[in-house]
Amino acid sequence: MSGRPGAVSTSTTFRGAPRFDPWRHRFAVTTVAATLVLIFVGGLVTSTGSGLSVPDWPLSYGTLMPPMVGGVFYEHGHRMVASLVGFLTLVLAVWTARAEARRGVRRLAWAALAAVVIQGVLGGLTVIYLLPTLVSVAHACLAQTFFCLVIALSYVTSREGRVAEPTPDVAGLREAAMTATAIVYVQLMIGAVMRHMGAGLAIPDFPLAFGGLLPPLASTPVLVHFAHRLGALVVLVAVTRLFLRARRAGDPRFARLAAALLGLVLVQIGLGAATVLTVKAVTPTTLHVATGAAILGGCWLAALRAFRLLPPAPAVLEAPISRPVPQS
Repeated sequence: MSGRPGAVSTSTTFRGAPRFDPWRHRFAVTTVAATLVLIFVGGLVTSTGSGLSVPDWPLSYGTLMPPMVGGVFYEHGHRMVASLVGFLTLVLAVWTARAEARRGVRRLAWAALAAVVIQGVLGGLTVIYLLPTLVSVAHACLAQTFFCLVIALSYVTSREGRVAEPTPDVAGLREAAMTATAIVYVQLMIGAVMRHMGAGLAIPDFPLAFGGLLPPLASTPVLVHFAHRLGALVVLVAVTRLFLRARRAGDPRFARLAAALLGLVLVQIGLGAATVLTVKAVTPTTLHVATGAAILGGCWLAALRAFRLLPPAPAVLEAPISRPVPQS
């Protein structure tokens, strides 16, 4: 975040910035919640196979409101929620541009608006070009990126994001949170590739793979699916590491969040298993998509907090080694 810091006792504030605006922060939190709902609804479109139920764009069967029957209910409903999120983002960007003194925060708001516009265009291209895998995967990944942008906006407009009591990061939470965020994002990318190339059941059994620990990796769908399963274990390790470091730090703001994240990861693994065992039933498959986004958002929030509240711990300087002075 940019801005000129001014020191007041041990707190960090922003000189010239307006006072904390609870309504703008609440509006940003509402945008975050609406985005998570949008990701869930987008997952419903994929889970129900409704991606081409409305064959035209930006209209739906040439109208603004087609009959909401069958797959049209999911596909057009997704467009309606996306329009709501776009409107909320527009309002938040304009509000932030007019009320925010920190230039970096204003740029963040405009970046979020640009991302939601590009996301809408990508959504339209998936329909026009009949669900091409590359565009569909880009659409899914940009959704997660946009989610992180609005979470960042929500955090920097919070009271904690404006005034903080920094303490040294003796537990290494900054690195652990950023590592977990990066790993979860890559895992979601692999999941998007798997979902949009139709590889969700490329390995039809669980917890084994074709009855063994290592499946035959002769086909791309099996390779992508197995990479996603291995990625789940890497995510579990990364979030467990974050949880252990948060406990060692003893800061409840991090400990509670990390504990919730660890619980979500365990639920997510269970949802992934249920997706395979129920042959991609709509409910566990869609919840699997939304829970993955929630895990990414929680790790990203932990990283934002760590970089805001925990400056790097000062290096311990070793005493210089005294050497005997040769006698002349």
